[in-house]
Amino acid sequence: MSRFGPLVDIDTTAYLHDSAQIYGKVRLDAEVSVWPNVVIRAEAREVTIGRCSNLQDFVMIHVGAATDTQIGAYCSIAHRATVHGATLGDQCLVGINATLMDGVVLGENSIVAAHCVVPRNMRVPANSVVAGIPGKVIASRNNWVANRFNALLYARNAAAYRRGEHRAWDEASEPWQTETLAKLNVEFARIAAGFP
Repeated sequence: MSRFGPLVDIDTTAYLHDSAQIYGKVRLDAEVSVWPNVVIRAEAREVTIGRCSNLQDFVMIHVGAATDTQIGAYCSIAHRATVHGATLGDQCLVGINATLMDGVVLGENSIVAAHCVVPRNMRVPANSVVAGIPGKVIASRNNWVANRFNALLYARNAAAYRRGEHRAWDEASEPWQTETLAKLNVEFARIAAGFP
């Protein structure tokens, strides 16, 4: 039996650190990684975390008063960030200690800078960089490759941790990183050209 409640649905390929705390109605898709001291709470509504996304150390995920929290695929939520009743598209990166408030919609391939506070109900277009307090869009660029690479790096690290290996990012990983970035750049070029 799971140490979490009956409404917590965790894919068998997900990695959860022993200190993670999950309450309420929560779904973690394939290859999600949940790192030390993460808290996810959904006493009402629902939290969903998409494929290959990572919640790094001390992240807090909670539902809003009137909104679910939905994090897309290949997202990275960095250390001590808070996502509260917000919706994130695929391939997003939320920086260290950033906060996304109720009703925020963050478009795919976007970045929220460290320490940024994205205010309630802000709609952020796809391919944006958001920074400041309160958060404002300061640049527009497609971050698909960098953000997906970061998520894959964490997925690879989670697989290593599952095996008891805690040095997956040492010098021996450089060929994997170079090869993975090259593949992602080719894939992105095909997407940008309109190929499936």
